[in-house]
Amino acid sequence: MSQESMNFEQSLQRLDEIVRRIERGDVPLQEALKLFEEGSALITSCNQLLDDAELKVVQLTKGADGNPQETEFIDE
Repeated sequence: MSQESMNFEQSLQRLDEIVRRIERGDVPLQEALKLFEEGSALITSCNQLLDDAELKVVQLTKGADGNPQETEFIDE
């Protein structure tokens, strides 16, 4: 599955797999470098997805005047 077609949760799961493999220390250097590159791309992708989600939330919470309304987060 390409990184472009992965959703946030899938990307995060793959990133977790990569971290666990590298942390084990039994991955050859060349493979570790490839995994590191893939992980870096996944981090960039996840950050973009989070930024997009934040923008969407702001757009959805605009007030009557068009400006974003901040509301207090209540953890129930």
